[in-house]
Amino acid sequence: MSVSNPAFPIPRWSVVDFEGMFVKMWDPPTESPPTPDFISPTNPVPEVMAAAGLADPPSDPHTLELDLMNGDAVDTWDGAKRLALFMIGDTNLATQAGGTYPGTTIRMPRGVIFHATTQGKGPPPHTIHWHGCEPSPMNDGVGHCSMEIGDYTYQLQPSFIGSYFYHCHRNTMQHFEFGLFGLFLVEPPDAYFATQWDPTIPIGCGRDRKRRIAANLTGFPQFPNFVGGDIRDPDPEAGNPNLPASLKFLSNPHAMTVAYDVEALWVFDDRDSVWSDLGDNARATYPVHGTAPGYNDNFFSNAGDPVLPGAFFAFNDYRADYWFVTGVPVPAPKGGTAAIPPGIVIPAELNSGVSGSQVSVEAYVGQTVLFRVLDAAYNNCVYTFPFDIVIIAWDGRALGVAPYGFNHAYEVPANTPITVSVGRRFDALARFTTAGNHQVECKFIDTRGADTSFEVVTCTALVPVNVSPLSVAAVADKASPQAAGTAITITASMPGTPNGSNGQAPTSGDYEYRFWINSGGGFTIVQDYSTSDTFVWTPAVVGAYDILVDVRVVGTTTVRDAFTKIFFYQITHAVAAAGVTVTPDLVSPQPVGTPITFTAQGQGGSGTYEYRFWINSGAGFNIVQEYSTTNTFVWTPAVLGAYDLLVDVRNAGSAEFREASTKLFFYQVVAAQATGVTLTPDLASPQAPNTTITFTAQGQGGSGTYEYRFWLNTGLGFEIAQEYSAVNTFPITPAVPGPFDVLVDVRNAGSTEFREASTKFFFYQIQ
Repeated sequence: MSVSNPAFPIPRWSVVDFEGMFVKMWDPPTESPPTPDFISPTNPVPEVMAAAGLADPPSDPHTLELDLMNGDAVDTWDGAKRLALFMIGDTNLATQAGGTYPGTTIRMPRGVIFHATTQGKGPPPHTIHWHGCEPSPMNDGVGHCSMEIGDYTYQLQPSFIGSYFYHCHRNTMQHFEFGLFGLFLVEPPDAYFATQWDPTIPIGCGRDRKRRIAANLTGFPQFPNFVGGDIRDPDPEAGNPNLPASLKFLSNPHAMTVAYDVEALWVFDDRDSVWSDLGDNARATYPVHGTAPGYNDNFFSNAGDPVLPGAFFAFNDYRADYWFVTGVPVPAPKGGTAAIPPGIVIPAELNSGVSGSQVSVEAYVGQTVLFRVLDAAYNNCVYTFPFDIVIIAWDGRALGVAPYGFNHAYEVPANTPITVSVGRRFDALARFTTAGNHQVECKFIDTRGADTSFEVVTCTALVPVNVSPLSVAAVADKASPQAAGTAITITASMPGTPNGSNGQAPTSGDYEYRFWINSGGGFTIVQDYSTSDTFVWTPAVVGAYDILVDVRVVGTTTVRDAFTKIFFYQITHAVAAAGVTVTPDLVSPQPVGTPITFTAQGQGGSGTYEYRFWINSGAGFNIVQEYSTTNTFVWTPAVLGAYDLLVDVRNAGSAEFREASTKLFFYQVVAAQATGVTLTPDLASPQAPNTTITFTAQGQGGSGTYEYRFWLNTGLGFEIAQEYSAVNTFPITPAVPGPFDVLVDVRNAGSTEFREASTKFFFYQIQ
């Protein structure tokens, strides 16, 4: 309909009275309909960012809040022009609500229900098209074909991990060119949920604390931490009781993914300053409704519009004269070549909370670098990497990952040009085995159609990729000097890359470490290459030691890629034990023959001790248990008397005679008590009056030497008839008929006990 006097006009319906339908070409839109087939959102990103203090809490749970459009202008790098910008704002980012160029990077886990509430701010109409994703037609954001903004909540569920972008799809040539776009990245299913579960997991990492991207790297063993298998494989952690339900899945969330250390976000864009000068009105291609809106609209009448005179601009004859890489200006004139500055990092608040994503790249040898590349320029771009890369995905689809098993990842050798047209993306991996400073080249092409002979390079942008040699640090958990026998843990660590993904050190497991010790006769390997970055060393000999740690990239056979040393680590004689206590399990006195356990406890020193026990029975101390780590001594004295006990203590492994000691004085060992006594008359009952009857007692148990005491009861109660003595007989000559009783007590000779045992002889008859 923009062609004058078309030969074959196509009859169309008017859109009058259809404002509430999905075609809403009204200025301003007259309705803001609800989202069809609304499903409650589950995207955790807004809440994770709010919890990290990177954004305000969302007004609606799990919902992104965007507005289109915000207008601004920026000075060109040479100060010659100001370029008009149309920008998408995130209303939850207080400092960025006015919009950014490009728009903030939107990320979400695969499989969540994603909602973005959008508001038409500035001249409408607008849409958001989720380029490369597959929402329902109403939510696809293609102008004339789906919902346009007023206010609308877009809804989609991303199915594939990968790199996409979003942009306004109304007046696309103008709105996209002027900056209404941004990256839209789908992460593995456990990203963000992992940080909600464990806030120490960096934002964007999964439950394994790694950043991951979909890839089929079968045949590319140079990339560590690749998980193969099938995306339908069951989740190996589904039965883990320590994981929340949000981190358990029907299938393995890491199947066909690879971990990476550094992420580069490259959005290549060009601008025509003439377009900026003459076509900066957002309605420049918006039609004036005819008598039947949607049927006979006039796309050219804006040129003489009394409110917006000269607003119409044809947007043809594009001639770029300024260029950008992810919003960073390329300081080159038309036809020139220039590099963007090093050290450019994307702030976490503009990157869905992910820290450390880079534009100009800083990496270390052995790190896996992910390049996400989008051609957002009006024309084609030709990229040349001066090192080998492996392209793992095109346009958001990982090559060789189901259901796209008919293709595969492939290597692009160094210095091979890659031509990409507008709106296309690719993901590539590189892993460096040597250090070096590189520049990736992007040639912006003045694309003029099928006849490429007219195409010229308008600008060559150079993006730094600097790869630093490995360096390793080593630290002991205990400062020198330390005593011999002390366990010392040596930990090697890789320095964090200044702009590395998440600001972290290289991914654990990508490097191998080897530990050496020099005790004076040269370095000796004490722990060969392994992925363990710790070595536990327990020196037994006093002296000065040097410690050396090697590091190399996993999978290589180089002697070392880097090393570090700890010089002159002093090992001294162990700090002496400061004291010792000893405690018997039975208090003094104890009977002879009783097992008595003495328990010693060292104090101070290394904390690991040897003990020696001595006994003095009156003639001097004698060793009864030599040095050992046993801190108990069981003593069963056989002889009565007063004893002294002495305990020595020293650090385990020490050669000292003693480092500390203690004594337990005057431990009494007494005889065991008599356990019984018998009593026997020489004449059996009954006997006649005036007959002498002799009772004989015999002690049992105890010391074997006894004292006896005899009692007599003639009917009025027992009375002592013969006091304690060594005499064990008691004669009696009763003169009066009748019965009597005899009782005898026994105790060890010398004892002061009232009695230790006794017995009775009852009812002896005199008649």
